[in-house]
Amino acid sequence: MDILSFLDHVPLFKGLPSEQLQHLARVAALKSVRRGEVLFVDGEEANGFYVTVRGRVKVYKLSPEGKEQVLHVVEFPEPFGEVPVFSGGCFPANAQAIEESLLIFFPRAAFVELIRSDPSLAMNMLALLARRLRQFAGLIEGLSLKEVPSRLASYLIYLSDKEGGHTILELDIPKSLLANLLGTIPETLSRILARMTADGLLEVEGRRITLLDRKRLEELSSGTGALR
Repeated sequence: MDILSFLDHVPLFKGLPSEQLQHLARVAALKSVRRGEVLFVDGEEANGFYVTVRGRVKVYKLSPEGKEQVLHVVEFPEPFGEVPVFSGGCFPANAQAIEESLLIFFPRAAFVELIRSDPSLAMNMLALLARRLRQFAGLIEGLSLKEVPSRLASYLIYLSDKEGGHTILELDIPKSLLANLLGTIPETLSRILARMTADGLLEVEGRRITLLDRKRLEELSSGTGALR
């Protein structure tokens, strides 16, 4: 498989000249992983980062008691494990494939050398890290300040916007994983989906969710509205 053909579609590499993309392709390696395979663990020395070509990977933290909190679910064309590229040291979280996946691995040393030679790549990295920081700030705000119905409403609006404003959505992750991402348990998530359905906000059929009242979902997400 030609790595170079994928690099053009990765926002991280947007605007790079073809010779730099070719250099990246030469130092990178394709990696196929099975569902459930752990790619790295929190505290492990970071020797590079990944870009998802096919499949999905969850990035998560574990509490001392073993409770899992998913930080984000990564899919094409998103990178992950990129924080130590600048800071060095160790991975700050865990990563595990949630389905069979194909990844591109970039060794840290070769990538840092490319950054030194091309400042535009450094700017792309900074933009990516700033976006991730905003995502984590939103996650912390949601988990600490919002009730679970508001977190779920926010996620459904995010999915809708991601699909161009569509009102008929397909959940892209299992409900058990979605519950984890929202900081709750599957039973609570099921109850809230049932309440939203009874309240006329949603229609749920398996993984298919139809948004019936986006305005009220937005109010619920922002905290200005509530379930009846």
